[in-house]
Amino acid sequence: MTSTRPSPHLATPPAPTTSESPEPPWPLGGLLILSGAAFVTILTEALPAGVLPAMSAGLGVTEARAGLLVTVYALAAAVTAIPMTAWALRLPRRTLLLALLLGFAATNAVTAVSTGFAFTLGARILSGVFAGMLWAMIPAYATRLAPRRSGKAIATALAGMTVGLSLGIPAGTALGELIGWRGVFAVLTGLALVLTAAARWRLPALAGERSGGGREGRGLWATIRTPGIAAINAASIAMVLGFYVLYTYIAPFVERADLAVSTGTVLFVFGLGSTAGVWIAGATADRWLRGSTLALLALAALCLAALGLFGGSTAVVLAAAVLWGVTHGGIPALVQTAGVRAASQDPDTANALWVTGWNVAMAGGSLLGGAVLTGAGTTALPWTAAALLTVSALTATLARRHGFPRQQPVVGQTGM
Repeated sequence: MTSTRPSPHLATPPAPTTSESPEPPWPLGGLLILSGAAFVTILTEALPAGVLPAMSAGLGVTEARAGLLVTVYALAAAVTAIPMTAWALRLPRRTLLLALLLGFAATNAVTAVSTGFAFTLGARILSGVFAGMLWAMIPAYATRLAPRRSGKAIATALAGMTVGLSLGIPAGTALGELIGWRGVFAVLTGLALVLTAAARWRLPALAGERSGGGREGRGLWATIRTPGIAAINAASIAMVLGFYVLYTYIAPFVERADLAVSTGTVLFVFGLGSTAGVWIAGATADRWLRGSTLALLALAALCLAALGLFGGSTAVVLAAAVLWGVTHGGIPALVQTAGVRAASQDPDTANALWVTGWNVAMAGGSLLGGAVLTGAGTTALPWTAAALLTVSALTATLARRHGFPRQQPVVGQTGM
């Protein structure tokens, strides 16, 4: 279910870091704006799941049909991320970001006032298109803001996604009970407009990518053939499949385990762990990208195995949920950092591939989890997830030359 300048073009590398060159100021303001954009995007995507009964009643459809509001968003992002990102490569980066934020404001405003399901569904499809483009551009945009500390920049920019999932969705759901689901989407509209103004004020006006022009590594097929990209995406897809196999059905897993805590409590501690994972990714991505990625993937597999072995223990479930959350918060930023470095000539396209794989794997994980739940019950869910995370960890381990190399290139020499 992975959206960044001293140089106007990614193809023009900054001067290599030397002991004499001064450290540029940390662009916290710009990165927080990108993080806010990620926050709005993930809330726009997932909020209907939290207010689904009220939305179905308000639109006069069944809950099953209202669930399409989440499904079409993810499918639109998956299908359009690559072609729309390629089409938009020439556009100035800030201009594109402003247009996407205004697009979110418009589609959320339509959702807030629409009384027809078809009209609302159309707005959700457009939101998904905007989301695919935004997820693809955020990591590269963050990297251009802080090329010498690209890993930390990407983790900071993507923190909005983690905060949105762990805190924003529960808060939005609770707010929906107070002001109604239409009011929540109106709030999202206002937030997107505020971020648009902030981005216009604080972000530098960076030129877009040059498509074509004879440069090596440009375009979709060249990016796919880039050494390391296949391994990075394979590891990411296996990770997302494993995550959603269990996460989608965490409620029946917790309820049937007869624990002393509720599903909400488990998700809350998971969210706390996710926040810590973002910090870990930011602190380690630039110096220990391979080691931290492998460690978090292995930790995720161990946490899921612990849930399979001791799923009836409240203490073990809570501890495993916290640590599993740490891995979920950190791995996406680490994997996208690896993709940006491997495809330094075209990071936007590399991220579009990642977005497509993430959304397809998210849907696939949910379907696989449903099949496992029906066929083998809740106790088989964590074991299935652990097996997929093991595959992800092994894939990343084997990509020691490209993708997740033992020695990372100097950031200033990657073409970022």
